Amino acid sequence: MTAPLFSGRGRRSVAALGAVSAGLLLLSACDKPTPLATVTVGTSSVSTEAACSDGKELSMDKVQECLTDLKGAKTVEYGRGDTLRMGVEPEVVEDGKKWQAVLDGQPITEPSSNTYRSFPGADVFATGGQGEAPASKKLNIVQVGEDGKPLAVWAFNLKLK
Repeated sequence: MTAPLFSGRGRRSVAALGAVSAGLLLLSACDKPTPLATVTVGTSSVSTEAACSDGKELSMDKVQECLTDLKGAKTVEYGRGDTLRMGVEPEVVEDGKKWQAVLDGQPITEPSSNTYRSFPGADVFATGGQGEAPASKKLNIVQVGEDGKPLAVWAFNLKLK
Protein backbone atom coordinates (compact mmCIF):
# COMPACT_ATOMS: atom_id res chain seq x y z
CA MET A 1 0.00 0.00 0.00
CA THR A 2 1.25 3.49 -0.83
CA ALA A 3 0.82 6.66 1.20
CA PRO A 4 -1.14 9.56 -0.37
CA LEU A 5 0.98 12.39 -1.78
CA PHE A 6 -1.25 15.04 -0.17
CA SER A 7 -3.23 14.94 3.00
CA GLY A 8 -6.96 15.73 2.84
CA ARG A 9 -6.23 19.30 3.92
CA GLY A 10 -3.54 19.68 1.26
CA ARG A 11 -5.86 18.44 -1.49
CA ARG A 12 -8.53 20.94 -0.41
CA SER A 13 -5.96 23.76 -0.44
CA VAL A 14 -4.76 22.84 -3.93
CA ALA A 15 -8.37 22.59 -5.17
CA ALA A 16 -9.23 26.01 -3.67
CA LEU A 17 -6.12 27.57 -5.21
CA GLY A 18 -7.05 26.06 -8.59
CA ALA A 19 -10.61 27.42 -8.36
CA VAL A 20 -9.37 30.92 -7.47
CA SER A 21 -6.87 30.83 -10.36
CA ALA A 22 -9.54 29.72 -12.83
CA GLY A 23 -11.88 32.49 -11.60
CA LEU A 24 -9.19 35.14 -12.02
CA LEU A 25 -8.41 33.85 -15.50
CA LEU A 26 -12.08 34.11 -16.49
CA LEU A 27 -12.36 37.63 -15.08
CA SER A 28 -9.28 38.80 -16.95
CA ALA A 29 -10.89 37.70 -20.23
CA CYS A 30 -13.93 39.96 -19.64
CA ASP A 31 -14.13 43.43 -21.14
CA LYS A 32 -14.09 46.30 -18.70
CA PRO A 33 -17.55 47.89 -18.65
CA THR A 34 -17.81 51.36 -20.12
CA PRO A 35 -18.74 54.27 -17.85
CA LEU A 36 -22.45 54.96 -17.44
CA ALA A 37 -24.45 57.82 -18.86
CA THR A 38 -27.77 58.80 -17.28
CA VAL A 39 -30.84 60.63 -18.54
CA THR A 40 -33.38 61.91 -16.02
CA VAL A 41 -36.82 63.39 -16.67
CA GLY A 42 -38.76 64.32 -13.55
CA THR A 43 -38.33 61.43 -11.15
CA SER A 44 -37.54 58.85 -13.85
CA SER A 45 -33.90 58.01 -14.54
CA VAL A 46 -32.30 55.53 -16.90
CA SER A 47 -28.61 54.67 -17.06
CA THR A 48 -26.72 52.62 -19.59
CA GLU A 49 -23.28 51.66 -20.79
CA ALA A 50 -22.06 52.87 -24.16
CA ALA A 51 -23.87 51.31 -27.11
CA CYS A 52 -20.74 51.83 -29.21
CA SER A 53 -17.22 51.94 -27.85
CA ASP A 54 -14.09 50.31 -29.25
CA GLY A 55 -11.64 51.90 -26.83
CA LYS A 56 -10.39 54.04 -29.71
CA GLU A 57 -11.77 56.50 -32.25
CA LEU A 58 -15.01 55.39 -33.93
CA SER A 59 -15.35 55.55 -37.70
CA MET A 60 -18.01 57.91 -39.07
CA ASP A 61 -19.93 54.90 -40.43
CA LYS A 62 -19.96 53.33 -36.97
CA VAL A 63 -21.11 56.62 -35.38
CA GLN A 64 -23.98 56.93 -37.91
CA GLU A 65 -24.99 53.35 -37.19
CA CYS A 66 -24.96 54.04 -33.44
CA LEU A 67 -26.98 57.24 -33.79
CA THR A 68 -29.77 55.52 -35.73
CA ASP A 69 -29.89 52.09 -34.05
CA LEU A 70 -32.61 51.86 -31.38
CA LYS A 71 -31.82 48.30 -30.27
CA GLY A 72 -30.97 48.28 -26.59
CA ALA A 73 -31.68 52.00 -26.13
CA LYS A 74 -33.12 52.74 -22.69
CA THR A 75 -36.47 54.57 -22.76
CA VAL A 76 -37.62 57.40 -20.52
CA GLU A 77 -40.96 59.22 -20.81
CA TYR A 78 -40.81 62.94 -21.48
CA GLY A 79 -43.65 65.44 -21.10
CA ARG A 80 -43.61 68.83 -22.78
CA GLY A 81 -41.93 71.36 -20.51
CA ASP A 82 -40.22 68.73 -18.33
CA THR A 83 -36.64 69.32 -17.23
CA LEU A 84 -34.24 67.11 -19.15
CA ARG A 85 -31.08 66.16 -17.22
CA MET A 86 -28.09 64.30 -18.61
CA GLY A 87 -25.04 63.11 -16.75
CA VAL A 88 -21.92 61.08 -17.38
CA GLU A 89 -19.44 59.43 -15.05
CA PRO A 90 -16.20 61.40 -14.48
CA GLU A 91 -14.22 58.90 -16.60
CA VAL A 92 -16.04 60.19 -19.70
CA VAL A 93 -14.44 63.64 -19.38
CA GLU A 94 -10.97 62.63 -18.17
CA ASP A 95 -7.81 63.51 -20.09
CA GLY A 96 -9.34 66.36 -22.10
CA LYS A 97 -12.29 64.34 -23.40
CA LYS A 98 -15.75 65.90 -23.66
CA TRP A 99 -19.30 64.86 -24.44
CA GLN A 100 -22.24 66.35 -26.26
CA ALA A 101 -25.95 65.59 -26.61
CA VAL A 102 -27.33 64.60 -30.01
CA LEU A 103 -31.08 64.52 -30.68
CA ASP A 104 -32.23 62.56 -33.74
CA GLY A 105 -28.74 62.84 -35.24
CA GLN A 106 -28.37 66.61 -34.68
CA PRO A 107 -26.10 68.04 -31.95
CA ILE A 108 -28.11 70.04 -29.41
CA THR A 109 -25.21 71.04 -27.16
CA GLU A 110 -21.61 72.07 -27.58
CA PRO A 111 -19.00 69.56 -26.34
CA SER A 112 -18.70 69.89 -22.56
CA SER A 113 -16.22 68.76 -19.93
CA ASN A 114 -18.88 68.98 -17.19
CA THR A 115 -20.36 65.71 -15.97
CA TYR A 116 -23.92 67.06 -15.76
CA ARG A 117 -26.22 69.24 -17.88
CA SER A 118 -29.77 70.34 -17.16
CA PHE A 119 -32.34 71.81 -19.56
CA PRO A 120 -35.31 73.17 -17.57
CA GLY A 121 -38.54 73.48 -19.54
CA ALA A 122 -36.95 72.33 -22.80
CA ASP A 123 -39.45 71.08 -25.36
CA VAL A 124 -37.47 68.55 -27.34
CA PHE A 125 -40.65 67.55 -29.20
CA ALA A 126 -41.37 71.06 -30.53
CA THR A 127 -42.01 71.02 -34.27
CA GLY A 128 -42.09 74.75 -34.89
CA GLY A 129 -45.57 74.42 -36.39
CA GLN A 130 -44.33 71.84 -38.89
CA GLY A 131 -46.90 69.10 -38.27
CA GLU A 132 -47.53 66.67 -35.45
CA ALA A 133 -44.81 65.77 -32.97
CA PRO A 134 -43.33 62.26 -33.26
CA ALA A 135 -44.10 59.71 -30.55
CA SER A 136 -40.43 59.33 -29.65
CA LYS A 137 -37.00 60.78 -30.33
CA LYS A 138 -33.54 59.28 -30.19
CA LEU A 139 -31.20 60.97 -27.71
CA ASN A 140 -27.51 60.13 -27.79
CA ILE A 141 -24.57 61.18 -25.70
CA VAL A 142 -21.38 61.21 -27.76
CA GLN A 143 -17.94 61.23 -26.14
CA VAL A 144 -15.30 63.08 -28.15
CA GLY A 145 -11.54 63.24 -27.75
CA GLU A 146 -9.42 66.37 -27.57
CA ASP A 147 -9.36 66.38 -31.37
CA GLY A 148 -13.18 66.30 -31.55
CA LYS A 149 -13.28 62.74 -32.94
CA PRO A 150 -16.03 60.45 -31.53
CA LEU A 151 -14.91 57.78 -29.05
CA ALA A 152 -18.17 56.35 -27.64
CA VAL A 153 -21.95 56.69 -28.04
CA TRP A 154 -24.67 56.12 -25.43
CA ALA A 155 -28.24 55.58 -26.68
CA PHE A 156 -31.54 56.65 -25.13
CA ASN A 157 -35.10 56.89 -26.40
CA LEU A 158 -37.32 59.79 -25.27
CA LYS A 159 -40.99 58.79 -25.44
CA LEU A 160 -43.58 61.59 -25.50
CA LYS A 161 -46.10 61.30 -22.65
